[in-house]
Amino acid sequence: MDYNKIAKEILENVGGKDNVDHLTHCFTRLRFVLKDESKANKEVLERIEGVISVVLSGGQYQVVCGAKVTQIYEALEQVLAITKEEIKEDGKKKEESVVFMNSQKQSPLNLVLQKVTEMFTPLIPAIAASGLIKGLLTAFQLLMKQKGVDITTSDTYVVLYSASQVIFYFLPIFLAMTCAKAFKCNQIIAMAIGATLVYPAIDALIQNTEVASTIFGLPITKGAWQIGESTKIFSYTESVIPIILAVIVMSYLEKGLKKIIPEILQIILVPGLELLLMLPITLVILGPIGIYVGNGIQMVYDGLMSFSTILGGALIGGLWCVCVIFGAHRALLPIGLNDVAVNGHQNLLAFAGAANFSQGGAAFGVMLRTKKKELKQVAGSAGIAATLVGVTEPAIYGCNLRLKKPMVIAVICGAIGGAIMGAGNVYGDAFANNGVLTIFTYAAFGMTKFAFYLIGIAVAFFGSAILTYFFGLDEETIG
Repeated sequence: MDYNKIAKEILENVGGKDNVDHLTHCFTRLRFVLKDESKANKEVLERIEGVISVVLSGGQYQVVCGAKVTQIYEALEQVLAITKEEIKEDGKKKEESVVFMNSQKQSPLNLVLQKVTEMFTPLIPAIAASGLIKGLLTAFQLLMKQKGVDITTSDTYVVLYSASQVIFYFLPIFLAMTCAKAFKCNQIIAMAIGATLVYPAIDALIQNTEVASTIFGLPITKGAWQIGESTKIFSYTESVIPIILAVIVMSYLEKGLKKIIPEILQIILVPGLELLLMLPITLVILGPIGIYVGNGIQMVYDGLMSFSTILGGALIGGLWCVCVIFGAHRALLPIGLNDVAVNGHQNLLAFAGAANFSQGGAAFGVMLRTKKKELKQVAGSAGIAATLVGVTEPAIYGCNLRLKKPMVIAVICGAIGGAIMGAGNVYGDAFANNGVLTIFTYAAFGMTKFAFYLIGIAVAFFGSAILTYFFGLDEETIG
């Protein structure tokens, strides 16, 4: 597969480099923001080698490429970075770098979805790796426990468990980097602010609620709240909202400072003043607001789940992949991450796992039923991606949504699987994309919950596969 050729063909059929306002990518999609979407040729794009489908959603022109998206994106970066040579009036050449400014006006909702995607998508590989390691550790721990061996005291377990926790414990640092990139401000200074929030001395100071603390004479906010019978102390480790608010404010502060400080002094004064100003603003105002906003979001989510986890599981299990179609599932990720930070566990991705397995099952149903070689190959590889690692876009766009009935069946079976998980009050101790490789993430809180999880994904997978095989394809598609 010639990725440079594919990149050039994609660029040509989205209207050329001059029509590209902004470009990012996630696990399976190139996400273009185009100046004029009418210049793009959707029909031709969908026929390009390596392109599965094209989706217009959230103010973005999304080109679905499946597992090859990273290679195609890198090739596109090279094409977009090429300088164009123009001839001056005096006959000399001048080189002008091609730069794309995100100037297109978008609706507030589309802009929020785009920024959330830019902030959280780069973190997903590390989060997925964390979930995989934690799931494997849980499986091995349960296996060795049956033999009377406790592996939790071994050095290997301690190191690997620590590796699985790092992305969450230091989440403010990682989020600071991705937020700063999304809001186009100094990433290193943003990370320094995030690191300050989780620095051991600062964490100890924040959690010591018996002693008042100040910065420049301003009171540093501390606090505690009840969760059931236990008390949770105010802390920024594993937090999500505080650093996001801090970086957003910092981005405006940075622009203001660059306007008033002479360029020759900016390299020292701008980052220095950013730190001096943002630390008290964050510790006194933004951080506490972020903590309480996060707690408020958690209270609403917990309230919905306490009303009926069966209904909650059914809704998430059924509609998760519908959200994937519109790219809106990224907006739900902060809820799950916040759940881990506040409660130490999450059920959002457990229920979403029913959706992942149902999409994989429907794709395998298509593969087993159809006689068309190309569709069989697409459905088979898409089913493996969805079932093994929880990447569902190839299954959704490659066959299920295209054929319609398999998509409907997958939504129904995903809802039933999610409801079963909800009935068992399933949750995991890590934020892990659901697939075969991470199922043991949901064994950490006992075999009863794990059994409900296994039954839920089994119903979602086999139900979708069987119903798709018998009822999901018409005679023309069967071939």
